[in-house]
Amino acid sequence: MDEQEFLRAADREIASLYQSLIRAEDSADIEVEESGGALKIDFEEPPATFVVSPNFAVRQIWISALATSFKLDWSAAKDTFVLEKTGENLKALIARLVNQQLGQELVTLN
Repeated sequence: MDEQEFLRAADREIASLYQSLIRAEDSADIEVEESGGALKIDFEEPPATFVVSPNFAVRQIWISALATSFKLDWSAAKDTFVLEKTGENLKALIARLVNQQLGQELVTLN
């Protein structure tokens, strides 16, 4: 995947995630902000901030959440970014992490 392909894919995936998270704000106590191609997800209770951002140098999407760094690689077979360790795509991973932070299953991202 060259730089332009990565840029298009990362922008598309993060924009789609942002729209899904905006819809989830109604059912969960989260606040989502987009800035410069990255997303910030803020939690009031318990307090926390997750960051989702593209890393152009290594062509991955990085997530900082729950005191851990998650690095998703592009999967041509699945046509999305995937966490190799679990096989989760970006939305599935974020939904799991958000629900883990909230302590209940409030968020499903499509």
